[in-house]
Amino acid sequence: MAAGQAVYESLSDAEVMLRAGSDDDAAYDYLVRKHHRPVIAFMYRTCHNQALAEEMAQEVFLRVYRSRKSYAAEAKFTTWLYRIATNLAVNHARDHKVERSGKMVSLDEPDEDTGTTLDVAETGLNAEEQLLRQERLQAIKVHVMALPEKQRVAVLMHKYQEMDYKEIAEVLKLSESATKSLLFRAYEALRERLKEFI
Repeated sequence: MAAGQAVYESLSDAEVMLRAGSDDDAAYDYLVRKHHRPVIAFMYRTCHNQALAEEMAQEVFLRVYRSRKSYAAEAKFTTWLYRIATNLAVNHARDHKVERSGKMVSLDEPDEDTGTTLDVAETGLNAEEQLLRQERLQAIKVHVMALPEKQRVAVLMHKYQEMDYKEIAEVLKLSESATKSLLFRAYEALRERLKEFI
């Protein structure tokens, strides 16, 4: 298995997925292991529920498996993967709008491997500065989750998955300029709502 893994690591994800499409189950397993955590993290940030995030991530990889024969490698594998994840997340949010009753979610959940959050902790802060920073982070979380669906998903991909405009555009099936405009509007709305913290 280690030798097989080394082979997969030398290939692009798209090439590994093409192998999965040729009934190489080890190739599919490699992709699941590689992308499972980031997909769960992305889903968690869209649904605020760990069990549901894991369930939706499973559904994402089930859809990847079902599509393995028709996968054409026209876009980066991660773009294709996050398009599946985003469609699932948006559909779930639309179908369960009532359940989004302002329930709090942590966008900066610590990574289970490293124990660190995506925001770099500021060192040397006094108690008052730490309190202000916590208030600011809490306000950001509330306002990000209150953004319209497409803006929220775009911000999550941009800030937390570190995807660039081109990748987000491909996931959302928008032009790059429309994606820039979408993110600009989202960040402007956040700036306006978070004025007291800037």
